[in-house]
Amino acid sequence: MTIPLIDESHYQAQMDTVVMPALKQCSTEGWMDPAQAPGLGEPATEGKLHYVCYDAKEFDKLNIEGATAMFNGAIVISHGFTEFATKYSEMIWYFMLAGYSVCFLEHRGHGRSVRDIDNPSLVWIDDWHRYVADLNKFAFDVGREYAGGRPLFLYSHSMGGGIGAALLETYPDTFDRAVLSSPMIAPQTGMPNWIAYLLSSLMCVCGLGKHIVFGQSEFTPELDMSDHQGACEARVRWYQQQRIDDVHNQTYAATFEWVRQSLKLSHAVQKPRACENIDTPLLLFQAERDQWVLNEAQNRFIHWVLNAGGNAKLVRVPSALHEIFSMPNEILGPYLERILAFYADADELNH
Repeated sequence: MTIPLIDESHYQAQMDTVVMPALKQCSTEGWMDPAQAPGLGEPATEGKLHYVCYDAKEFDKLNIEGATAMFNGAIVISHGFTEFATKYSEMIWYFMLAGYSVCFLEHRGHGRSVRDIDNPSLVWIDDWHRYVADLNKFAFDVGREYAGGRPLFLYSHSMGGGIGAALLETYPDTFDRAVLSSPMIAPQTGMPNWIAYLLSSLMCVCGLGKHIVFGQSEFTPELDMSDHQGACEARVRWYQQQRIDDVHNQTYAATFEWVRQSLKLSHAVQKPRACENIDTPLLLFQAERDQWVLNEAQNRFIHWVLNAGGNAKLVRVPSALHEIFSMPNEILGPYLERILAFYADADELNH
């Protein structure tokens, strides 16, 4: 189906006066205890994980122009590194127009979820398996409730896509279909990743696991659009304003332990035997101009899934930056239509 996109020339006004008030009327905040999984010890800090869910039935009562009256299931969103729920408001809006409820978990160390480090700019995790176990618990306990017996889908980006890939390998029956958008199958570290792993491990052994990675910086309100050349400026500026307005959204940089864990995750999800476990049909979007993750690793991942008989497709998006959802409408439109067609195909099979 074709969803009407937000006019880029009036982006902030439409987001602030139409999208955000509507989403607020059909949203519910919640808190979840972290997952307890085999092999995972107690987390470094006690606390709960924050989530926001958007109910399609409540959204339907608003009689929004362009919205479908049909309920099609639920979508769980797994966000990227240093991201937060509000940043995905536009994508949530489009999913709801298409008849889906949306469930958004803020990963540990992000947004309003429990953190293991005092500095609000930094992200630290002691074991990447926590991300996977927490997301799977959220999908089962919350996502399936909102799906109401209809299909449950995954939409994931960057770090969240790496977590999503690991979840599909570990818990192959959780989702009916999965979209991995610019997934962190392997991060770009500026050096061969085996060297980055050795260096980050050395820093952790030296007691600097919670130290900011050299060359990165803490959050500042200034925005350099030269880092986003080709993206829709109105979208990027709106994301930045969400960070400025809420200190919970100001995660901005990696610690050495996070780097080490991201590389452990990368090594695990690319193992051919792990890829053989994926039964969920998946669609992987690859950004041609990605500077944050390695496209070659995505190619290998898809190769091993297909080699094992899995149902997977890679779609390369020309001219796109890492955050494909931040691109101008001429790129965002076909990207969104491809996602919705992929979900709808599964929905038809369940009728």
